[in-house]
Amino acid sequence: YHHDTNWNLVVVASLYYIGFRKDKTMTEDSGKETKEDLPVEAGEEVDDDNDDDDDVVEGEANGDAKKKRKKKKKKKKSASAAAAAAPVGIIKEPCQKPPHRGLKETAFTDAHVKYGQTEIPSIPVAKLFQGKELPMGEIQPHALESQTYRETSQEVRARDRMLEDLYSKVRLGSEVHRQVRNFAQSICKPGIELADFCTQLENKNRELVQERGLEQGIAFPTGCSLNHVAAHYTPNVGDKTVLSYDDVMKVDFGVHIGGRIIDSAWTVSFNPKYDNLLKSVQDATDAGIRASGIDVRLCDIGEEIQEVMESYEVELNGKMERIKAIRNLNGHSIGPYQIHGGKTVPIVKGACEESIRMEEGEIY
Repeated sequence: YHHDTNWNLVVVASLYYIGFRKDKTMTEDSGKETKEDLPVEAGEEVDDDNDDDDDVVEGEANGDAKKKRKKKKKKKKSASAAAAAAPVGIIKEPCQKPPHRGLKETAFTDAHVKYGQTEIPSIPVAKLFQGKELPMGEIQPHALESQTYRETSQEVRARDRMLEDLYSKVRLGSEVHRQVRNFAQSICKPGIELADFCTQLENKNRELVQERGLEQGIAFPTGCSLNHVAAHYTPNVGDKTVLSYDDVMKVDFGVHIGGRIIDSAWTVSFNPKYDNLLKSVQDATDAGIRASGIDVRLCDIGEEIQEVMESYEVELNGKMERIKAIRNLNGHSIGPYQIHGGKTVPIVKGACEESIRMEEGEIY
């Protein structure tokens, strides 16, 4: 099964274009027009054929004036202007680190430039990957030995091929989410209003997914919950709450393609005293993913998550505090156009019936 992560990157070919101009020379007496198509070179300006100042009147022997077009001297653009005019689709190496703590060392807020995306992502993801394969994300082995046959079974592979349409929607949504997430992480700085942050994130989401009614777009309102608020807080219009240096913020947003929802969250902090808190959640999340798979009991996943998370401590105000899992904060299955699909994944031991398992075809 596939797990979407923000550090898996695939390099693809870039797109580029060549511009053309048409230079015209015309005389009234001949009535002839000469056209020459030439590529526009870097640093070159194109003539404005409608500039009246270019016309010069010559001779009046027969009372008829002849007009002759005079070409302007080509001007060279500055280096900065030439760089700004560079075509999109250039593959680059990511180099921008996030302004907040809590992400892995491999995280870059411009990770998408490896695909030929602009530094501030602006090319719709479907267009960026047109004719190319979308990234597959991280592939995990099956947690139970009884299910490992699926990795080599021809019958299972044949069933997978029948689901390619579903997988393509999920992978497209995942890549949109990754690139929007990169952008959102780049603007997560102390001093930003939460309402402004959510507005920018959601507008970028709409832009990259090419929002189109119920067919594709935002999956649910963005959550940005501060400190003691665990999840699901969304600022309303007029909310002036500002992100500060000592805050711990949980960001959660989603995107959908044809009702197939991609949902992912991350934690933002700036004060290094919270590093262990963020690391505990990161490691517990990875442990829960490794424990997941077809026929796995949901209660076993919760037990694994709790064990890892509560092995950490954090020092606050000179006192060591044990990190605890939030009993009523859970994962969940996702259905078409349904963010909570019916099954709940606990993050503590013994929080659900032992008979409830993950099943083939489900998305969590």
